[in-house]
Amino acid sequence: MKSILVCREFDPKETRVAMIPDDIKKLIGMGFTFKVVSGAGLKSGFSDEAYEKAGATIISKEQDGYDSEIVLRILKPANADGLKPDTLHLSYLDPFNEKELLREFAKKQIQAVSLEMIPRTTLAQKMDVQSSQTSLAGYVAVVNAAARLPKILPMMVTPSGTINPARVFIIGVGVAGLQAIATAKRLGARVDAFDTRPVVEEQVKSLGASFVKIDLGEMGQTDQGYAKELTPEQIKMQQEAQAKVCERSNIVITTAKVFGRKAPRLIKKDVLDRMMPGSIVVDMAVSTGGNVEGSELDKEVITENGVIIMSGDMLERQVPYDASKMLSGNFTAFLTHFYNKEAKEFQVNLEDEIMRGCLLTQGGKIIHERFKED
Repeated sequence: MKSILVCREFDPKETRVAMIPDDIKKLIGMGFTFKVVSGAGLKSGFSDEAYEKAGATIISKEQDGYDSEIVLRILKPANADGLKPDTLHLSYLDPFNEKELLREFAKKQIQAVSLEMIPRTTLAQKMDVQSSQTSLAGYVAVVNAAARLPKILPMMVTPSGTINPARVFIIGVGVAGLQAIATAKRLGARVDAFDTRPVVEEQVKSLGASFVKIDLGEMGQTDQGYAKELTPEQIKMQQEAQAKVCERSNIVITTAKVFGRKAPRLIKKDVLDRMMPGSIVVDMAVSTGGNVEGSELDKEVITENGVIIMSGDMLERQVPYDASKMLSGNFTAFLTHFYNKEAKEFQVNLEDEIMRGCLLTQGGKIIHERFKED
């Protein structure tokens, strides 16, 4: 497997591209060949000419590249029409909610890799699209909130008086949360942060933020590094303790997006009612049900008391040049890891735990243990 198709994303809101010219040039040097759909990289700042200069062939439509052995795209496709049997297809697949698409991939003998399912291990770190993209999203969340806030973030001493620093509260200290903390601190804000995993307290403090301690009883994290799901009683305890911090915060950013499940509701209307007018809340889990009551996908909501709730979905799309560069690096690491130098071929190796963790369909079946059907 050496021939690769880089698709142009069909969603008009998508600004990223799966592979950038520099990485294509590197992979061509290893023996891969590339077809890139015309215009695939324009929104990210990469022209067709740049891809041609890197050695790729530009094609007018996606179907012209369906003779390729490997297909790279970002968003899940509507279907698997036109792909030849044994094609290796890599993209986000939303496998918990797209069972019918998985069945179609299996029926058409496609080998489907779900980017979300790449294991979060040290070895697979360079391939982890979740981490690369949510890190950027955490940065953008703070920048967007700061631009909308009716006050500055840093402390400022002036002849007219002293301006106190803005207070920023980050709920959820995963990759997005850590980047949000770092960004808010760089901009001069006073930052508080909370996570259900006490193990992250040291990371929070190392970035100069204060860790909000809430005793929720026994807690921990999954093998993949995500916070374990809370019980209803623990969620209530968390909500009550967080409310006090929210009341005094100028910006609150919630990042509790749980892969494959509905997001927990962390901030309810009664908390929003007690916050200061002009305060900003960014809900980064809005696409999966929302952490914040009243948040709406792709919309800004202003409450009766003047609190601004911002949609925090897919914020990495606002910085597509760097988001594409990082995604391309993830894809490149994946292709390089499974490249057999002696055979000069990409090989689907199910003995490798990374491939075993993210390959969902093969040989006409759904093979992944979490999605197999009787």
